[in-house]
Amino acid sequence: MTHALLTIAAFATSLAIGAVAAAQAPKRPPNIVHVIADDVAWDDLSCFGCKDIATPNLDRLASQGVRLTSFYAPHSTCTPTRAAILTGCYAQRVGLPRVLFPTDRTGLAAEERTIAEVLRDAGYATACIGKWHLGHRPEHLPTRHGFDHWFGIPYPNDHEPERLDKDGKTRGFPPMPLLRGETAIEQPTNLAKLPERFVDDAKAFVQANKDRPFFLHFSNIETHTPWFVTRRFQGKSDAGVYGDAVQCLDWAVGELMQAVDAAGIADDTLFVFQSDNGPLTSTYPELEGIYGHCATVDTTRRHALRGEKYSSRFEGGMRVACIVRWPGKVAPGTADDGIAAGFDWYATFAETAGAVVPAEPRRDGRSLVGRLCGKEKADPARTLVFVDGHRAQSARRGNWKLVLPPGGKGAPALYDLAADLGETTDVAASHAGVVAELVAAIEAHKADLGDGKPGPGARPSHTLDR
Repeated sequence: MTHALLTIAAFATSLAIGAVAAAQAPKRPPNIVHVIADDVAWDDLSCFGCKDIATPNLDRLASQGVRLTSFYAPHSTCTPTRAAILTGCYAQRVGLPRVLFPTDRTGLAAEERTIAEVLRDAGYATACIGKWHLGHRPEHLPTRHGFDHWFGIPYPNDHEPERLDKDGKTRGFPPMPLLRGETAIEQPTNLAKLPERFVDDAKAFVQANKDRPFFLHFSNIETHTPWFVTRRFQGKSDAGVYGDAVQCLDWAVGELMQAVDAAGIADDTLFVFQSDNGPLTSTYPELEGIYGHCATVDTTRRHALRGEKYSSRFEGGMRVACIVRWPGKVAPGTADDGIAAGFDWYATFAETAGAVVPAEPRRDGRSLVGRLCGKEKADPARTLVFVDGHRAQSARRGNWKLVLPPGGKGAPALYDLAADLGETTDVAASHAGVVAELVAAIEAHKADLGDGKPGPGARPSHTLDR
């Protein structure tokens, strides 16, 4: 055989060996990008029916994936929702049922094993970028809860020195710190520039970790009051400064999508978008007095859902937009109206990564992988209970929504969400059996997690001694 033929034969053999090795090599688990918007209404994206705010990037994400149209933030405020997402539990179960403030010494307990810790132990690079809001003391920061990389602010952008109490006195909030790791690199920081800085940091994280599985927990701040954005986003929407902030959010999602595409890993990435609770729909004089038009709610805008942020009684407080893209797994351009909640991501992401979640301590979420991949249907018997603090406010099962009366005085109301999305017509009188079943579910929830105070199934958060 000539030298040329030997060379060709050797090359062909090496190709064959390489092909066999590639076929035998285990496929790496998918990357996970989880985007959490702040205070965005269920219908404030154009792919969810909005007419006065343009969200082309989120629309594109929806066209490539599935819209979960009965998806719930676990709570109607920030801290409890985020605690639930990261632990897979109702926030009451992990001792964080209320919003935390800069004067608090409380945060997520070290004993709680977050989804970031589960994924890191499975070989993932992990990053938290944006708002945290699960405790700002060093013991409570993302770096102590499974995140290798942390760049963001420890609590909401309106928790600054200008915030006064109801008597007009200072609340004692410090200037807003911007942290990288556990070090404040700026204090105060320019809030209007942070959305773009967070995007740049996230893109750098994606590029640096494109050759290994990663978990990016990206938490936007621009749609939380005050609605500060840089000049290029101002005056762009037909929904005022809030609409401009949502369009800035849409730009951010588009930049993350482009970063994943540019890294050549789009087909290996589970991309999830959701809001952390519903919007403000009524005036908030305290914030308007401080931030002016950047915190002035347009009360003339109408939403399909009744209720708003801070209330867990009606749909508008917790039911939020959610979009999932997972190429080759999720059917593009589809919608799923089965019940799902933010604390389901814990089991979902763990299963996606091939990680095992211990049976104890108890968690409340369930994996959505089978549903997302079209192998399972939504469980029609699943019941979610919605709570303010430790007080149950409402529950949903199937198309039925039970709402308890304010202060516990009076009879509960029942709504058929299939026929009455806006919860306008109480049909409790003609469906006594459904009312009884949902009341029983709420009572079981109370017996486990408490009613006004923690129940036997609740675990403590961590509070520093003074």
